[in-house]
Amino acid sequence: MNAATPPAKPGRTLRIGDILLEGRAFIALAIIVIIFASLSDTYLTGSNVITMTRHVAINAILALGMLMVIVTGGIDLSIGSIVGLSGITAGVLLEGWNIPSLDVTLYPQVWAVLVISLIVGGLVGALNGVLISRFNVAPFIATLGTMYVARGAALLISDGATFPRLQGDEALGNTGFGFLGTGRIIGIPVSIWIMILFVALAWLVLRRTPFGRWLYATGGNAHASQLSGVPVRRVQMGVYVISGFCAAMVGLIIASELTSAAPQTGETFELNAIAAVVIGGASLAGGRGTVRGAVVGAFVIGFLSDGLVMVGVSTFWQMVVKGSVIVLAVMLDQGQQKLKRNRAAATAAASVRHEPPKTPAPTAA
Repeated sequence: MNAATPPAKPGRTLRIGDILLEGRAFIALAIIVIIFASLSDTYLTGSNVITMTRHVAINAILALGMLMVIVTGGIDLSIGSIVGLSGITAGVLLEGWNIPSLDVTLYPQVWAVLVISLIVGGLVGALNGVLISRFNVAPFIATLGTMYVARGAALLISDGATFPRLQGDEALGNTGFGFLGTGRIIGIPVSIWIMILFVALAWLVLRRTPFGRWLYATGGNAHASQLSGVPVRRVQMGVYVISGFCAAMVGLIIASELTSAAPQTGETFELNAIAAVVIGGASLAGGRGTVRGAVVGAFVIGFLSDGLVMVGVSTFWQMVVKGSVIVLAVMLDQGQQKLKRNRAAATAAASVRHEPPKTPAPTAA
């Protein structure tokens, strides 16, 4: 009698496959770093890593707001326009807000300029939330409309021009906010510290608060969540306000770095934020996504973009490469979900197959 062939160990293979799929963003980032470090001697120098991380901070902050929206099953196409609008708002306030009816020009303090600009971003987000939660407008359509409204508002306020000087005037007490874009704390740019702060806050909200649990429940099944007591409308309103706030902060950081504000600032930023969230493993259908994944996705996009620039790849090819990475990330996510569904179906079938037959109850004589 022949010895039985030892059975295969599919569990181990599946675990390895799961690890590779779950960690695909980390693996992609490691591959990018290895490739560009071998092509450029300056890629991994300390100064260049800090510079690249400054660029990542912009997209990471946007991606955190976008993550919360996508977890609920929504999308926000307006964040790029909010970036431009918040910068223009700061520029108008720093150069003086003229009120013809009163024949006066107001010069708000810097802290007031920052607060008002952030409120403007939050208000645009609130408009998105109202359209989606109260009027049941599809998120794609609602935020597409507000994208054009916010961009048009920025162009109208500035008359299509750029505010070239945001340093302010010391005599007026509004000496700009250069510390956001150019300041450093223990040698690290302030924008990176802001990113770290936003990451910590987003992690706490998603992992340690009822609001975070409501986000995942809403994205999983909004109707069932509402029936179980989740305030779905308030959740939808909240995530779009947060997304608008994050976009406004990015607008202020960019205006601070450039010491100027242009209404065109932020074009296509929404696409980079969506790409970072998707690469990080979030599902566009909602209900799934992590802060860690979104941040790693932002690093993938940022380090890839800067690496392509450093090795001299043309702008056109950069777009092709980034687009291919995004499509590959979505394909891997779909493959992972299909694998989980097939495994769940196989487990259910196996449990039915091995279920012991039921003994019929004795009948009365």
